[in-house]
Amino acid sequence: MIRIELDEPTLARTRIAISPLGELINGLFLLRRHATAPWPYTSWADRARQALRTDPATAPVGLYLRVARGYPDFLLPVPEEPAPSFADQLGQVRRTPAEVVEEQLAKHYPDGVLPDALRPFRDDRRNALDRLADGLAAYWDAALAPYWPAMRAALDEEVLLRARALAADGPDALLARLHDRIRWEPPVLTLVKDHDHAFEALDKRLLLVPLIFSRGALSCSTDHPRVLMVTYQSRGAAVLADTPAPPSAADADRLAILVGRGRAAVLRALVVPATTSALAAALGLAPSTISEHLSALLAAGVVHRRRAGRRVLYGLEPAGTALVALIGGDSGRTEFVS
Repeated sequence: MIRIELDEPTLARTRIAISPLGELINGLFLLRRHATAPWPYTSWADRARQALRTDPATAPVGLYLRVARGYPDFLLPVPEEPAPSFADQLGQVRRTPAEVVEEQLAKHYPDGVLPDALRPFRDDRRNALDRLADGLAAYWDAALAPYWPAMRAALDEEVLLRARALAADGPDALLARLHDRIRWEPPVLTLVKDHDHAFEALDKRLLLVPLIFSRGALSCSTDHPRVLMVTYQSRGAAVLADTPAPPSAADADRLAILVGRGRAAVLRALVVPATTSALAAALGLAPSTISEHLSALLAAGVVHRRRAGRRVLYGLEPAGTALVALIGGDSGRTEFVS
């Protein structure tokens, strides 16, 4: 468990941001954890590994696959803006000051013994940072750029929904519903992980970063003097899939038997309200198919629609919530990876 005690100023400054660079690096972590990536990452992982094998320009990103512990923040920096571009974050990496590199390496490796992959950042910082940024750019073009428009749409929807919850209900309610492996028992935020660590976050800003490539691997970043970054699994991972979810997951799906597999997927997705386009991106279905399912579910009285500015959000009526809770079970929850 990672237990983080948040003081009131830190909690009050809760914000949400996306991180294209965070997606790239967490995708590399996913490759390191899984020899065969699970659905919906399987086809993407094949493409990413091919890029690493065949494109020499991607070689510098191998350090994320080799270093087993002690990632200083300068290798995965806290986003400086709510919605930075990948180019913005690459520039942030290139501009990392010498004192930041020295301070963070000393913090993570107090004995001064660095892994071989990190020594260049101490001995030849500027060239090492430029080489890393060039490698990240090459890998982005080969492995992430083709998927980014769909990923960005899904992340924008995630941020919109979380930001609305933050504005309407406050940070306590947002943290309580953030992820099934994040527990909020004021003033302690617990990330359910396989190692123990505890610390305080005093007079900082809590930055929540949803990641499609998290695959449930929650993380927190503690090197920044003013920001505590916590990442969590975003909805919408299905945008990476070239094929639908494996049929075995729905074979015993009682909700799918009752209303059909497509409508069952929509009902489960609407546990958190979403737009038609977000549902289409997350479930890998055509917008026209999503609209057809929503029309039927609206007519059945299990779904409602409400306007939020220029967007139309769909959500569950009490009857829809009951359907998912009572007979939906867990067997068909393959549309969102968590």
